[in-house]
Amino acid sequence: MENQTRASNFIEEFVEEDLASGRFDYVKTRFPPEPNGFLHIGHVKALCIDFGIAQKYGGTCNLRFDDTNPAKEDTVFVEGIQKDIEWMGFHWDELYFASDFFEELYEIACGLIKKGVAYVDDQTSEEMRENRGTLTSPGVNSPYRERSVEENLDLFARMRAGEFPDGSRVLRAKIDMASPNVLMRDPTLYRIKRHHHHRTGDAWCIYPMYDFQHPIQDAIEGITHSLCSLEYEIHRPLYDWMVQMAGFERPPRQIEFARLNISRTIMSKRHLRRLVEGGYVSGWDDPRMPTLVGMRRRGYTPEAIKDFLARVGVAKADSTVDGALLEACVRDALGHEARRAMAVLNPLKVELTNWPGNFVDELTVENHPDRPELGERTLHLGNTLYIDAEDFMENPPKKFFRLAPGREVRLKSAYIIKCEGVKKDAEGNIVKLLCTVDLGSRSGSPGANRKVKGTLHWLSAIDAVPAQVRLYEPILLEEQPEMEADLPEDEEMPEQAPVRDFIELLNPDSLKVVEGALVEPVIAQAEVGQRFQFLRTGYFCKDPDSTPQRPVYNRIVPLRDSWAKINK
Repeated sequence: MENQTRASNFIEEFVEEDLASGRFDYVKTRFPPEPNGFLHIGHVKALCIDFGIAQKYGGTCNLRFDDTNPAKEDTVFVEGIQKDIEWMGFHWDELYFASDFFEELYEIACGLIKKGVAYVDDQTSEEMRENRGTLTSPGVNSPYRERSVEENLDLFARMRAGEFPDGSRVLRAKIDMASPNVLMRDPTLYRIKRHHHHRTGDAWCIYPMYDFQHPIQDAIEGITHSLCSLEYEIHRPLYDWMVQMAGFERPPRQIEFARLNISRTIMSKRHLRRLVEGGYVSGWDDPRMPTLVGMRRRGYTPEAIKDFLARVGVAKADSTVDGALLEACVRDALGHEARRAMAVLNPLKVELTNWPGNFVDELTVENHPDRPELGERTLHLGNTLYIDAEDFMENPPKKFFRLAPGREVRLKSAYIIKCEGVKKDAEGNIVKLLCTVDLGSRSGSPGANRKVKGTLHWLSAIDAVPAQVRLYEPILLEEQPEMEADLPEDEEMPEQAPVRDFIELLNPDSLKVVEGALVEPVIAQAEVGQRFQFLRTGYFCKDPDSTPQRPVYNRIVPLRDSWAKINK
């Protein structure tokens, strides 16, 4: 295959090297999630790389569910992951499940036994852990390591037949218990685990380990480039060993890239599941979660996520990306798309004391300043309206250009008003502002040219609809706490130094629910999932919890672009 493109990252350089050398004459990748949770944005980086490489080089990309751990897996996750991938705009060529290959994987494991490179071990998991050694000391051979091929085949068949209790025996590879790579010290290939499988039911009571199933199935499918995150680099010698011992003539090439880390964000599926199961969030689709279902519910767009990942790029070394960059990408995507409307999150009543009787003015307002094709809407103004309490100060500082006693401001697309006084309750809290209106300053009239320094968003008592608004902040207090890698849960890994429990680092202010907000009718009547820019406030998305009586809106991102300020 002649490549007409130019490599833009090191993965593409490897692919082009393989095509030029004749190692491969085509490109075939795969995206292999484990269906034990929903995809998060870290998975989307791999998703974009897997599908992107295949697309760039005219190849194919399979979707494969590595469903070898039935205790945590579910059809709900299978269906959700497929929906997420389609929402991101990707389309797989073939759909596979590891469970489709259980019989073939079993026969390959029997072939390893016949080659003398696999054996059944009766040690307990504690004994195997003790005998594996450490990073500085070699392991100790199992006393069952030299069983005959015949005995191993018999025991393995009886493991499959269900003759032994869970955890009583495993099938291990026979490699090197003194290897400096701890993963090469006779890793486990199969374990006994009685648990109902979401696809195969109770047909199997032994299940392959990830480090056996994954490379073998890559080879079975004819994958050319096995693209994975950096924590799998230490697994690469084992990956290559498995494929070689299984006798595949054209082994895939494993290439690792840096995983995605975002400041103050949990990027581990097992930790996200703990948040769900522990009730720290409302579910996998909680808008604070970095899952695609959560981001979609919050109001993020696929285009914004892809833009973010494109800006992050593909690197060899792990690093942490400031979450402000993701917010900036969301703003860029929504700035053109989202209709404008007004909402008052913390209402303060304003009475126009010189308003003409029961007169109701109808004001025509554009839906988007740069997109006339989105049309206009009508707002009504009478003698009572609401502004945000933050837009008024009784004793303002010098650079406060909003409303204060004796000061004027313009109501967006309406009139100039002046605060003449305030009314307070028995506790001294301001409950109402008394203002006069310049009736000659109506927007669009000759008197509209009179300039004042402040312009406020507002809602009239005629139009205002009660709403709940949910404001979100990052779920972690620390920028990047030390956390475990997001590996398959049954995978063997070298022992790591203990890290802090991330539950201690949860931000107690990650969700603020505003019950007394007021919104325009167009906001209240919108479809679930519709996005708006609430003027001077931020971008918001209508939540499925909405009812006809009370709309609920999630803040997608605030208007303030902290990323731009950081990078001036």
